[in-house]
Amino acid sequence: MRKTTSAMAFCGLLAACANGATLPFAPLPVFDAPQVEKDASGRCFGRDVTPAVIETVTEQVLVRPPEMAVDGSVTTPASFRTVTRQEITQERREVLFETICPEDLTPEFVASLQRALQARGHYRGPISGVMDASTALAIKAFQRIDSHDSPLLDIETARRLGLIALTPEQLGTVAAQ
Repeated sequence: MRKTTSAMAFCGLLAACANGATLPFAPLPVFDAPQVEKDASGRCFGRDVTPAVIETVTEQVLVRPPEMAVDGSVTTPASFRTVTRQEITQERREVLFETICPEDLTPEFVASLQRALQARGHYRGPISGVMDASTALAIKAFQRIDSHDSPLLDIETARRLGLIALTPEQLGTVAAQ
């Protein structure tokens, strides 16, 4: 009887989902999602957390050295054991950077961003003007090359993509070259 009741309850949940109802539990929270904060001058700053990088290291550890005869020949070979461990190669860190303010991410700006990322081979979706998951992944992949690993578009990346004006200092170095 218990199995039948559980199966009926599961089927009821599936039917409710198919009819557009929401499930009776909340979605999982997003851990350390990037945040945007505005300072007193109106500039926006992104705060993101770069996860730690962990690698698996495997090595051979000497358990018993070889035994040697008087003439230098090996009577008993050395014995080793394999040791595998996890090692943090890059610590988790918080990154703070100047970013485009959310109100400036207009459909026209986002469409230009999508075209710029598409031209560089990082975006393969439609030019929709919507800041969707595939656009955020493309931003993250492009920024990972030179700066940080965030789906928030930083000011320097926007300048490199030609989406916002260069600073007077950058214009001076471009003219000098």
